[in-house]
Amino acid sequence: MSYWWVNLGETYKYEVKGFMWSPQLGARGPVPAYENMKKIVPGDVIFAFADTYIKAIGIAITPAQPSPKPDFGQKGTYWDNEGWLVEVQFTELARPIRIREYMELVGPTLPEKYSPLQANGNANQAYLFGVPDEMAKALAVVIGSEFSVITSSPVNLNPDDLEFDSVEASLRMRMEISETEKLQLVKSRRGQGLFKANVRLVESACRVTGVNQISMLRASHVKPWSVSDDHEKIDGFNGLLLAPHVDHLFDKGYITFESKGEMVISPNLNVEILKKWSIPEILNVGSFSSEQSEYLDYHNGSVFLT
Repeated sequence: MSYWWVNLGETYKYEVKGFMWSPQLGARGPVPAYENMKKIVPGDVIFAFADTYIKAIGIAITPAQPSPKPDFGQKGTYWDNEGWLVEVQFTELARPIRIREYMELVGPTLPEKYSPLQANGNANQAYLFGVPDEMAKALAVVIGSEFSVITSSPVNLNPDDLEFDSVEASLRMRMEISETEKLQLVKSRRGQGLFKANVRLVESACRVTGVNQISMLRASHVKPWSVSDDHEKIDGFNGLLLAPHVDHLFDKGYITFESKGEMVISPNLNVEILKKWSIPEILNVGSFSSEQSEYLDYHNGSVFLT
């Protein structure tokens, strides 16, 4: 297990939902902070820093994968679109740590080269830094019991070695899009990669079970992947984060949702299954945005079993 320090800054509110993303290259070519993304392996621990505080601790779920930039809105418009994406399970600290107040303990452990911090506790301006073991131990002491609780919690690690079937193989043959775009379209079919990152920017938990541990949820297409265009395949509004058993019911058309949040049950579903899975027959999961409702209209008309 290795330790990392990520400066999230203006994208903190996006990335803390479950991923890290950086460009592949700087303005003048490769830079160490971006190259570090390729060194992350599942299980690595990440200290997330923003606004002078360590605000969250993350566990890497996947290695870095080539990915277009997620939908950060107006943030990061100057970054190149080709980048690296690492899926991360972040947990925000109940007590964020203002690190400059603890430099007497942390300062002696700073690496001589490529340090995430200056001696006065100010952050160095780059995206991702390696954290030596001694520095990680000092940070763990500063953070306290939350650190051990977060880093010992179970995480569903997913190295994600892709094996392409015939549908995905034909997609790989397309010539009008880049290899990075092809990879992310393939991953979107499986509810992974950029698609799952974009869904996290819209949804924060399973609407039915309330589970919010991202590594335990699937990113499920509302309008099926097979009938979606390239934009719809990775559009966060075309996805829901669902527990695996709920994903099965939704994907097969046994349940759907109205725009105001009412869950609708297909007459083809034996309601005993809902009872055994502790899913109430009458449930409002919260309203959906207008963008999500357009996709739900398709699901209700073409996927839901009447």
